[in-house]
Amino acid sequence: MKRVSVLGATGSIGQNTLDLIARAPDDYEVVALTGGRNLDQLAADAVRLRARRAVTCHDDAYSALKERLAGTGIAVAAGAAAVAEAATEPADWVMSAIVGAAGLVPGIEALKQGTSLALANKESLVTAGALVLGTARAHGATILPVDSEHSAVFQALVGEDMAAVERIIITASGGAFRDWPLERLATATLAEASQHPNWAMGQRITIDSASMFNKALELIEAHEFFGVAPDRIEAVIHPESLIHALVGFNDGALMAHVGPPDMRHAIGYALHWPERRHLPVARLDLAQIGQMTFRAPDLDRYPALGLARRVMEQGGLTGAAFNGAKERALDAFIAGHIGFLDMSRVVTEVLDKMSSQDGLQNVAMSLDTVLHTDRLARVRADEAIAQWNESA
Repeated sequence: MKRVSVLGATGSIGQNTLDLIARAPDDYEVVALTGGRNLDQLAADAVRLRARRAVTCHDDAYSALKERLAGTGIAVAAGAAAVAEAATEPADWVMSAIVGAAGLVPGIEALKQGTSLALANKESLVTAGALVLGTARAHGATILPVDSEHSAVFQALVGEDMAAVERIIITASGGAFRDWPLERLATATLAEASQHPNWAMGQRITIDSASMFNKALELIEAHEFFGVAPDRIEAVIHPESLIHALVGFNDGALMAHVGPPDMRHAIGYALHWPERRHLPVARLDLAQIGQMTFRAPDLDRYPALGLARRVMEQGGLTGAAFNGAKERALDAFIAGHIGFLDMSRVVTEVLDKMSSQDGLQNVAMSLDTVLHTDRLARVRADEAIAQWNESA
């Protein structure tokens, strides 16, 4: 029986993970589930899967979660420290599906236990790639990518020599605004940005898909995880979302991973690795699909991709600053304080200031310096947003 924990159990990745676990309950012992304010879901899943521990990241939600689980024997805890502690519980496999930089510390704590970490939290590698990978090596832990694109690359590389890899191509749906006139993007609303044409995801990642900040994170993540130079990583718009990534080799061959837009495929591959097992996902009918299309991304439409290139080339703590600013800019857009196009402008301004003033490339990477850079980037982003609103 495999001992598993799911960090971020109430989000879309977490729920898809629990769906697969629930289909074979005798195969798994659920050690810990963590979540946010969706306490009804967290409690119900903890009871249904007989979890030993349930944790909410919000301190003020402790009593409410405790009440929901009264009499079940399930241990209850709350707060960021409690989430990190849950990650240290002995487990064979841990899903890291917490959204944003908040997933970094719990993921590192899980790696310190020498476990297999299924990494859906792309921000961990973006903000602290060298630290995360170094922790895994030091403790004999395994990192299994769960982003559909990185899982696709991971699978395409099975049995291959990285020295033969010429390029990695990450596909992108293009998000909600891929066919909009450029001039219309300035007036894009929160509701419009929250609708994805292909994938069923949470609001934040759906908006990031529309802006391509999600793809920017994935490019940086691919650079960190696979050790491929920035100029050998590409993005291509693929509206059908059936090819998730391609790997190009030195003999001119392209190895493509093709599958339905269902996150349970990448999750299931990581859950069962190194085996392949049956998964409840659709089987593609290529004749019915008929054709698949591709086009180069417009950098004027998606300035986040240019920022990703900058982060990869500059390295150091630039990724931590980039992500912290991006998260605060997204918060501001959701709150209605800035427009859709302003998000990339905020991130650019923060990177410009911090690159010149704070030595992002010259500071040694540690958990403390990463977290400090993240906090500082958020402050700088809030300052930029406030100045814009004052001058508006």
